[in-house]
Amino acid sequence: MSDWNQQIIDEFRSNSGRVGGQFEGAPLLLLHHIGRKSGTERVTPMMYQAVGDSYAVFASKAGADTHPDWYRNLLEHPDVEAEIGTETVPLRARDLPADERDPVWEKQKKDYPGFQGYEEKTDRVIPVVLLERR
Repeated sequence: MSDWNQQIIDEFRSNSGRVGGQFEGAPLLLLHHIGRKSGTERVTPMMYQAVGDSYAVFASKAGADTHPDWYRNLLEHPDVEAEIGTETVPLRARDLPADERDPVWEKQKKDYPGFQGYEEKTDRVIPVVLLERR
């Protein structure tokens, strides 16, 4: 997985925030976060949805029954940065409660039906995290 992520990271940085393949045309950011156990900075590429001046990201883990590590890292260390296009933005992560999460999640599933498939593969509620400028 890390080699696959590194290829996306390299392509993103070489092309001013654009990538091809399965992510071609999709809004993608590189999330810089701190490992909750290691304290090491990690960089994770992920799709996002613009929500006003903020960015929603989705802890889908392709429908796995466990949350992705990056999500647990954000709960522990919510101050993060993201590369969006050619800009690096300081952000604070906030796990959305159901009343805020549901409309964002429904839009994501409508715009990118693969997320509907992820939801169908798991019994867990897929968290939506809002990355707000700080």
